[in-house]
Amino acid sequence: MPTVLLVRHGRTTANASGILAGRTPGVRLDDVGLQQAADAAARIAAVPLARVVSSPLERCLETADAIRARQEASPPATLEPGLSECDYGDWQGRPLAELAREDLWRVVQATPSSATFPAGESMLAMHARAVEAVRRIDADVLAEHGPDAVWAAVSHGDVLKAILADALGMHLDLFQRLHVDPASVSIVRYGTSRPQVLGCNTLAGDLAWLRPRTEDADGVGSGDAVVGGGAGPHGGRS
Repeated sequence: MPTVLLVRHGRTTANASGILAGRTPGVRLDDVGLQQAADAAARIAAVPLARVVSSPLERCLETADAIRARQEASPPATLEPGLSECDYGDWQGRPLAELAREDLWRVVQATPSSATFPAGESMLAMHARAVEAVRRIDADVLAEHGPDAVWAAVSHGDVLKAILADALGMHLDLFQRLHVDPASVSIVRYGTSRPQVLGCNTLAGDLAWLRPRTEDADGVGSGDAVVGGGAGPHGGRS
């Protein structure tokens, strides 16, 4: 099955000032975020991407553009509303320090599956549409490019945490145990039997090891877990 790189956008002016940006238009990467996006793009450059899919918001588009610019053959770019930021409703644009004093903040921390933002979206709805989007696109990439394809999805912190929670088989109420930093890369492969999480919140390191597929060296199907751990990304046995 294909491999998806889950990339969070780089740091924004809102991140740096402690504001919950949500879907506010015009929120862009700051100088630090631009460098973070460039660094993530450099890490990914050795991996030929079949597709780059992005949330429609500017900060993700800027990050996606940086990734595409470092690809030898610029992959097609697609906008995906299902990967957009959670609709925080009336919380949008407010300081996080102020929001942390509200009762709903504690619900979001402890039982996010029961949290609905005032005049906005529930976290459960965000989780459902994000997981549907990434699994749907992964199936499209499989049909078009085959099981060895790698593609990138550029999105937002809570959205990517929800996708990772699904891949790990975690209830949404546990997703606050995960952390996704700006411009981090998490790696998921949706096998025929179950998803495999190959990396979570990685911030450094060459990703060229994703280029070759080595599961066949272990003599098992691509959807199966290798008993004992297998030979690793470089193949061979010791």
